[in-house]
Amino acid sequence: MSKIQIRSPHLEGAEVAWFAPLCNGDDEFLGHHDVRYKSDWSNTSNVLLTADRLGYRNILCPSSYQVGQDTLTFASAVAPLTSNINILAAIRCGEVHPPMLGRAIATLDHILRGRLTINIISSNLPGTDLSSAERYQRSREVIEILKQGWTQDHIDFKGEFYNIQLDNTAPVKSYQQNGGPLLYFGGYSPPAVDLCAEHCDVYLMWPETETRLQELMQNMSDKAAGYGRKVDFGLRIHMIVRETEAEARIAARRLMAHVDDEMGKEIRERALDAKSYGVSRQAEIRNMSDDEGFVEPNLWTGIGRARSGCGAAIVGNPDQVLEKLHRYMDMGIRAFIFSGYPHADECKLFAKYVLPKIKTFSMPEMQGRKPAFAPDTPLAAGVRT
Repeated sequence: MSKIQIRSPHLEGAEVAWFAPLCNGDDEFLGHHDVRYKSDWSNTSNVLLTADRLGYRNILCPSSYQVGQDTLTFASAVAPLTSNINILAAIRCGEVHPPMLGRAIATLDHILRGRLTINIISSNLPGTDLSSAERYQRSREVIEILKQGWTQDHIDFKGEFYNIQLDNTAPVKSYQQNGGPLLYFGGYSPPAVDLCAEHCDVYLMWPETETRLQELMQNMSDKAAGYGRKVDFGLRIHMIVRETEAEARIAARRLMAHVDDEMGKEIRERALDAKSYGVSRQAEIRNMSDDEGFVEPNLWTGIGRARSGCGAAIVGNPDQVLEKLHRYMDMGIRAFIFSGYPHADECKLFAKYVLPKIKTFSMPEMQGRKPAFAPDTPLAAGVRT
C-alpha cells in the first residue's frame, strides 16, 4: 500500500471548527425538543459568535430541506458580526442555477473578506431520485462552472446537466483570487470519491475506527494522485469533554435519556439521506461497539442511535480527548468540525479544556487562498498556539 499523501504534510496543528445548528438540531436531550434551542437567528448566531470569540477557526453552517434556516442568507447576515472565524457554508448542487450560485458565493466571500469556505453537498433534491453517478456528475458540472465564474471573464460550459455561455465581466469574481473558496466535500461512493479527488480541497469523513479512517484516506489519496493532485483530510465528529472520564460518560448517557430504539429509528429516518452509503457505515460501527456504545477507546457511537449522518462522539477527560485528536492528526487529518449538545455549552467546554492545547490554523490561510491583509486586521495573526 502506498503512503497517504496530503496537501499539508508540514502542518503540525489543525483547523478546529465548530458547528452552527441551523437545522433545528440543538437540544439538551436528543429526542426531547426544547424551544430554547430552536433553530432561529438568536440561538444559532449566538453559537457562531461564541465560537468566533473563543478562537475556533471555522464553523460549518449546514443545509437541510426539512427544517431550519437558509444557509447563505444566515451566513451573509452574521458575517459582518464576526472577527476572525471562517464560515464553512453548505451548498446543495442543483438547487440554484450555477452562475447565480457563483454570484451569491462571491458576494459572501467579499462580505467576509476571504473568510469563506464551501461544503459541497450532492444529495437528491426533494421529489427527485437521481442515481449516485448522476448526482455527482451534476455536482462536478456545478463546481466547474463556479470555478470558471470565479476566475474567468466568460463562462463556456457544456455538460449533461448544464449548457451555459455567459459573459462574466461584471464584478462577481470571488474575493479569494487564487481559485475561489476552498471546497470541503464528504462522500463514500466511487463517484463521490472521484469527484473529490479531481476538484475538491478537503475530504471530510464521519467517525469510524482509526483503521477504517486510514483506509478511506488511502483510497482518496490514491485517487487524487491519479489526477496529479493531493487533498487534505477532515473529520466531522461530536464532542463530550468533562474534567473526568466518569463525568463525560455520565453526560453521554444523560444526553440519550429520552431516546428508546423506536424513537431513535424514527429520528434517523427523517433525513433525506437516511439511506445513503455513508449513513450505513455509521450503522456498521454502532453494530461493532460494546454494550456501552464504545467502538474503540473514547469513541462512543451511542449518539448515532438518534442521529442520521455523523453518529459518534469523542467522550473523555481533556487529556484523553487531546490524545485522541493527536492520533488523528498523526494520521494526517488536518481539519476537525466538532459539535455537542447544547451546542453553545459544549463549545465553551471544549474551548476551556482542550482548544488552548492545540496549535490551530485556518485551512485557506495555509493553502494560500487568503488575500493579503493589513497588519492591523484580525486575520493577520495567522497561526496561533
